[in-house]
Amino acid sequence: MKIIATHPNSPDALLLMDELSQSLESITGSTGRNSFNLEDVYVHRSLFVVAYDENEEVIGCGAIRPINEDIAEIKRMFAKTKAIGVGTAILHYLEIEAKKMGYSTLWLETRLINKRAVSFYEKRGYHPISNYGKYANNTEAVCFEKNII
Repeated sequence: MKIIATHPNSPDALLLMDELSQSLESITGSTGRNSFNLEDVYVHRSLFVVAYDENEEVIGCGAIRPINEDIAEIKRMFAKTKAIGVGTAILHYLEIEAKKMGYSTLWLETRLINKRAVSFYEKRGYHPISNYGKYANNTEAVCFEKNII
């Protein structure tokens, strides 16, 4: 497997984000498209990555965008279900890159009903925090944090 930085409007990235949106809609009733702006990962200290398997097939993606000087937000995390360990590899890659960019903390949001995602993040050292930003009053959302220093 290889993980590479790319533009979120590349054909492979768009394909993965479409699959992610379909998956989220089946789980939560929302595609999550309104929670991600492509422009967010074109700014300084942001990143969008795509993962490929040994056959050069796209198998996952993820992004980080700045919240402030110390905190980045994880966005558009997705791994195809057949791709075992890809989500963990992408998350680890994003954590390393965020640390290199000078961030000390990562935040993210998912939906409480998305029990698979909630469990995924908890098992990887993320802990619940008060909902932030546009999620502050959303009772369907759960936000997480991980210190990466």
